[in-house]
Amino acid sequence: METNFEIIEKEHIQTLKFPSNEVLNSEDEIRQRFIDLNRALYLGNLEHSKIKIFFEDNQSKKVVETTVWAVTDHRVILKQGFTIPIHRIYMSA
Repeated sequence: METNFEIIEKEHIQTLKFPSNEVLNSEDEIRQRFIDLNRALYLGNLEHSKIKIFFEDNQSKKVVETTVWAVTDHRVILKQGFTIPIHRIYMSA
């Protein structure tokens, strides 16, 4: 999957623009994304582990390797306060 995604640094996320449409196609995929993001939250807060987040802005698909600090209803909050809208995330690994 990673070959289709441009690697970026988390500091560049603040310059990206995110459309309002959902990137996933099914309720099962959306449910799995929620499970994966909460696992990433656990790994970030308790294990201090970095994970890869695969997402899409208004230009292209991207991947960032970072620590998840919080998950809200609409956003994933990364270290240093950078955020990604959940509806633009494909998966985390």
